[in-house]
Amino acid sequence: MMTRILLCFLLILSAPVLSGPAVASAQTSPPPFSSDRIVVTTQGAGPDIILIPGLASTSEVWRRTAERLDDRYRVHLVSIRGFGDVPVGANGQGPVLGPAANEIRRYIAVQHLDRPAIVGHSMGGLIALRVAADAPRSVGRVMVVDAAAFFPALISAGATVGDVEPLARIAYQALMFLGSDALRAQGGMMSDQLGGASDSLFGSVGWQGGDRATLAQSLYEVMTTDLRSRLSSISAPVTVVYGWSPDDASPRAHVDGLFRSSYASLRDPATFERIEGAEHMVMIDQPTRFMAALDRFLSR
Repeated sequence: MMTRILLCFLLILSAPVLSGPAVASAQTSPPPFSSDRIVVTTQGAGPDIILIPGLASTSEVWRRTAERLDDRYRVHLVSIRGFGDVPVGANGQGPVLGPAANEIRRYIAVQHLDRPAIVGHSMGGLIALRVAADAPRSVGRVMVVDAAAFFPALISAGATVGDVEPLARIAYQALMFLGSDALRAQGGMMSDQLGGASDSLFGSVGWQGGDRATLAQSLYEVMTTDLRSRLSSISAPVTVVYGWSPDDASPRAHVDGLFRSSYASLRDPATFERIEGAEHMVMIDQPTRFMAALDRFLSR
């Protein structure tokens, strides 16, 4: 049962294999910024919007989104060091999420950004929420894409960090010491319980690239980070976008209440946008519908 819960949780965080260079900067260049935690490139001109990718992803996941924004906005594309082919820097040891959030706050300050919008996918959503909670006057608005303030709450509303921490340690150790081949084999053993989910999971979560220690630590932190008690510190409007299915047999058909419960402690109620036909990679699965939701978010 513990293995099944772990696999189901990992499925939430799945992301496709992507290749190619990070999005290049265009038109305007901000003052030089150097960080041993994150890499940021910019393109376009206009109001500022920061795009943060999820676990084991680089800014490449936001490439199409950025290209649709950069005629109206200055887009800041973040990559977390140690993911994909981005040099690991200081993320090879110790915590990842907190230091990455601190560096984004520093980036906003040294670049003199005026209350930028922040959009974060999956783990990037947790980082966006933490930035908004730690520096509420520095953030204009936040969009969280397929992320909860406590990810295990999307599996069980009553889950606690204590419940999940043993599973998080298993996930950490499996990734650090067993590697992707062993994880894929375990996924195959669970195929009768998860159906096609095991193939989707182990072909896509991101074991393909990145520094193993950084991936393992980040996965552990995503599983055990509970920001629900911090949400009341956020003053910026929050929009939550997530994939949804009308098929009652799909787990995606039953996530509305779980997402809403996860954000119940916000000072002001969140806006919820469910995207039919999307799975975890909402902006890639349904780019047209996602862009419509993003435009609504930016115009509010």
